[in-house]
Amino acid sequence: MRHRVRRVDMTDAARVVLRRLIEQHGPVLFHLSGGCCDGSSPMCLSTNEFRVGGSDVLLGHLAWHTEFWMLGDQYERWKNTHLTVDAVEGRGSGFSLEAPDGVRFVIRSRLLTEAESAVLEAGPPLRTGADPLA
Repeated sequence: MRHRVRRVDMTDAARVVLRRLIEQHGPVLFHLSGGCCDGSSPMCLSTNEFRVGGSDVLLGHLAWHTEFWMLGDQYERWKNTHLTVDAVEGRGSGFSLEAPDGVRFVIRSRLLTEAESAVLEAGPPLRTGADPLA
């Protein structure tokens, strides 16, 4: 069986926090905007309260069909990187749903291997916020 190559994944700790947030708020998504301050940490937001921008790139789906989006400019800098969403103690962005719970989502990253890059490059292009839903 061939292993599926993914651009984004999550730890068990992050999965526990995500499940709790979905139970409290309904469907959510992650967005990594880049830049300064909390923009370099992923924000977990209600899908009903956040609109994906036209230049945002969908890196993939996490547990419970949770989409992970990244600002297009930042994707150009990080396109050769595999991201893992983790959850740690501490206060994150005031806009992110986990902030009141004393935890925050963080990104762990590593470079994609040559084999992973080749598989991803041979696949379909990533969806952007400007693309119509399938």
